[in-house]
Amino acid sequence: GQLVIEKPLLTALNKHVKIIVLFDQEEDEFDETTWLRSVSVNPAFDFLKDEAEDIYTINDGEPFVYN
Repeated sequence: GQLVIEKPLLTALNKHVKIIVLFDQEEDEFDETTWLRSVSVNPAFDFLKDEAEDIYTINDGEPFVYN
């Protein structure tokens, strides 16, 4: 796709900008697989790859039962 900016950016010429794209949930509903795939490549979650963050086991907590 293409990104079209309708108004001029208020920044110096030749300067990098960061763009955040927000989707309307009613229009584009993400399923769990899409969400997990996105999170797995997002550098904001890289800290979760550290073994020090892996503090829980399958025996921790109680099962959640949805009625």
